[in-house]
Amino acid sequence: MRTTSNPVFRNLPKQEGGGYASFGTATAGAAQATQQFGQPQHAPADPWARPTDQRSMTIDDVVTKTGITLGVLAVTALISYVLVNSNTGLALPFVIGGGLIGLALVLVATFGRKMDNPAIVLAYAVAEGFFLGALSFMFTDITFGGAGGSTLIAQAVLGTFGVFFGMLIVYRTGAIRVTPRLTRMIVGALVGVLILALGNLVAGFFIDGGLGLRDGGALAIIFSLVCIGIAAFSFLLDFDAADQLIRAQAPEKAAWGVAFGLTVTLVWLYVEILRLLSYFQSD
Repeated sequence: MRTTSNPVFRNLPKQEGGGYASFGTATAGAAQATQQFGQPQHAPADPWARPTDQRSMTIDDVVTKTGITLGVLAVTALISYVLVNSNTGLALPFVIGGGLIGLALVLVATFGRKMDNPAIVLAYAVAEGFFLGALSFMFTDITFGGAGGSTLIAQAVLGTFGVFFGMLIVYRTGAIRVTPRLTRMIVGALVGVLILALGNLVAGFFIDGGLGLRDGGALAIIFSLVCIGIAAFSFLLDFDAADQLIRAQAPEKAAWGVAFGLTVTLVWLYVEILRLLSYFQSD
């Protein structure tokens, strides 16, 4: 199975023959378990194995779980925005708290192999909802030096889902094939962007504006466009990973992991689009 730039998908357990652990066909899986452990029911527990009484994941499961996750995130973001609008002192705690909790949940889900846990997925949606609601207010309200208001937020939301559905069409039509080479390029670009962002953050402690990647200038605009492009192409890898999970007969609960991964990418894309639009509003 190809690697994806999304850590949620990339850390799903793999098996030697390719694909995900115990995600082969039902016949192959049963034969393998019988050869190694005798009867299939005596095989060791595998959190990603599909029990005999549980159906395989379908595209409907992915759509439903993703819709639920995004719905929780949207409602929480709206609540966060309203609360911050009533009390601007809540903005910074919501941004810092929501962001850190969201990051912690991603790390727990990824390295703890709990991507299919609905409680963790929905908790992440709530944390990111508070983060995005407060951050959106800060980017668009004059109190924090922003501009554009709700119109700018609406544009960012439309832009985010426009990119999402656009890349979904590109993937489904095969206009761009997901190959190992493309995967390596996107992962490499993602690592490079992360290093630059961290370097800009560190430089900001010593130099006003850091490396100029987030100060609204020409370089900042280019950097945001690059981030948006990488996030967009990351969707292709995420779609491919989800598609292969379905083909490999992953258990139904794995749809929560797919929803989790897609939501992580959507959150990143929204923040980058909102940031880019805010640059033009401040000019």
